[in-house]
Amino acid sequence: MINLAGRDILYGWGKFVFTGLGLGLLVGVTLSMAGIYRGLVDDGKVLLQNGGADLWVVQRDTLGPYAEPSNVRDDAYRGLLGVRGVAEAGNVTYLTMQIPHANGDVRVMLVGFEPGHPGEPGHLVAGRPITRSHYEAIADERTGFRLDERIRIRRHEYTVVGLTRRMVSSGGDPMVFVPLQDAQEVQFLKDNDALVNERARTAANPAFNRPGVPGLLEAVQASQASSRTVNVVMLRLAPNADQTVVAREIRRWKHLEAYTQADMAEILVAKLIATSAKQIFMFLVILAVVSAAIVAFIIYTMTLNKVREIAVLKLIGARNRTIAGMILQQALALGVIAFVVGKTVATLWAPIFPKYVLLLPADAALGAALVLVICALASIVAIRAALRVDPAAAIGG
Repeated sequence: MINLAGRDILYGWGKFVFTGLGLGLLVGVTLSMAGIYRGLVDDGKVLLQNGGADLWVVQRDTLGPYAEPSNVRDDAYRGLLGVRGVAEAGNVTYLTMQIPHANGDVRVMLVGFEPGHPGEPGHLVAGRPITRSHYEAIADERTGFRLDERIRIRRHEYTVVGLTRRMVSSGGDPMVFVPLQDAQEVQFLKDNDALVNERARTAANPAFNRPGVPGLLEAVQASQASSRTVNVVMLRLAPNADQTVVAREIRRWKHLEAYTQADMAEILVAKLIATSAKQIFMFLVILAVVSAAIVAFIIYTMTLNKVREIAVLKLIGARNRTIAGMILQQALALGVIAFVVGKTVATLWAPIFPKYVLLLPADAALGAALVLVICALASIVAIRAALRVDPAAAIGG
């Protein structure tokens, strides 16, 4: 009976193949949605790995720099270096912003870091590390920036001296790394007009402009023109240090919040992308239902077009199991074609997506199994219709 199903497919192969292609595009969208979710999770893991940190120290009662605002004094690292088990500390700032470019504004995450400390990009694919304290930048390839290109960030121009790969935020925005002092100025300092107005207000305040107290007003105004704040202090621990113990000591004695790698991974996956994950899951469910409905309709239509042939098979003594097997084989063949087409197109268009799409072999295997199960279940409607065909239909007009 396998030959019977195959002969029937060959008889109307054009319609069958084009139907498989259409269904395959739907399967490709389904695999891409799963790849987008995997990409979101992988972006979060890469974000944690790139800084080379074991602990993230942030403002108390906050979830850290990736989930919500966090402000820490940039001299807090001195006290953290005194905690047992801490080997290195690095101040880091994060700011999502638009950078003007020849091809249009580029949305990036601006990262301020201290060279040689945690938070520095782990590897470069081109160029060199930052060696100057001002006006040099390292950019991810997805920004579209080139080596030695000059980009403008707020008030100043920066020269791109290095390029990285897969350095992205939890939202998929490519990163641009600049020296810490430059990033502090970009994120926390006010513009010139605001500074002038602030100085005028300060000078008009008798508490800051006291007669007989020289230097007080100038000191206050100088403090307004400098920033001593960062978003997070990244810590690298000694080889034998316990992350949980060190984090507990920091919370107890330094009045700051400390998160381990496991904690940050939980925040990124369970909180930042939880809503996106639920939305993607709903799309997957809807696509599965639509796919099942399409397959059921196609197989049912093909079966109705063969009512006379099925009646002839019954008339010559073919069993119901034989007829049901033929229809099931056609449905599974349609599923195989759809999966091959879907996997191929998903692989081809994955690099075109603005966000990272990660297609895992395990997801592809699960997708193949689900496609076959959906096709098998969808064929039940057509099988029931075929089994109700009267053999007398083979003789009637």
